[in-house]
Amino acid sequence: MTKVLQAMIAALLLLCAGARAASLECIVPSKPGGAMDLTCKLAQKGLQGLRDAPKPPPSEMRITYLPGGIGAVAWHSLVSQRRRAEPNTLVAFSGGSLLNLAQGKFGKAKASDVRWVAALGTDYGMIAVRADSPYKTLGDLLAALKRNPEKVLIGVSGTIGSQDWLKMAMVFKTAGLDPKALRFVALEGGGEAFTAMHANFVQVVSGDASEATLYAAGGNTRVLAVLSEKRLPGVLSGVPTAREQGIDVVWPIIRGLWMGPQVPDADYRQWVAAFDRVLADPRFAQMRAASGLYPFGLTGDALRDYVAKAVDDYGRRAAELGLVR
Repeated sequence: MTKVLQAMIAALLLLCAGARAASLECIVPSKPGGAMDLTCKLAQKGLQGLRDAPKPPPSEMRITYLPGGIGAVAWHSLVSQRRRAEPNTLVAFSGGSLLNLAQGKFGKAKASDVRWVAALGTDYGMIAVRADSPYKTLGDLLAALKRNPEKVLIGVSGTIGSQDWLKMAMVFKTAGLDPKALRFVALEGGGEAFTAMHANFVQVVSGDASEATLYAAGGNTRVLAVLSEKRLPGVLSGVPTAREQGIDVVWPIIRGLWMGPQVPDADYRQWVAAFDRVLADPRFAQMRAASGLYPFGLTGDALRDYVAKAVDDYGRRAAELGLVR
């Protein structure tokens, strides 16, 4: 092999390595179609909105899917030695991810094991059925569950102790009923849960308002209640809160992004600064609203501190229900 050819190959390898390093990836730790997917797509749109800025973000974002263990597979992949220092890989997270951390569902993982980049908005829990369901209100559903819980399958993202399970269990308990009587079907992400409901594999979905916004607009989904302090604007504006229907349960859900623990500080701060600009862009507020999310933004150290407190709070609540491993 000539020296010229060797030099050309070396240059090509460097070029390819540079392209890989510059490629920004957002990992969805679930199957397509759910709120985690929505989080990455919202981040993608927000960064694209900065393209005409004096300092545009360093690369375009591609979205990939890494389902498994309700976030556990993605977590361990990025915390592993192989990927823990990747500077351009982000992972979507939610309040449910923090609940899983608190319960030990990611093994010995701790919130401090990764670098928290940005919270892009907040979401709320909701309960939905098919548009042709006999349950017209939350009261109808609770009455049916009280009469014969064996006949009503509830689709949730995750297993016992997951966020969707806990939301429905709290609603049932607040109504004076025993959550142990409920029949849950564990699914991988909100998209799969809604698909299962529309196929009549399950009759109810305990999920998130942002997911319901996507499906309710199509006319094939009826949302019985949102778990928010007051009614939500937009597509779900006509849906009553659980509180309005006599069930005092409110469940907010943070949505955002994290990255590997050994990402160089300069790269980490670059992405924190990029999302500071995204959150400050008036156009992003419109993108967030269109995605069914509501204002809530934190980045960098402020988000790290918020997450640490949230995991502690979730841990106490889970311990009270006997769910901590």
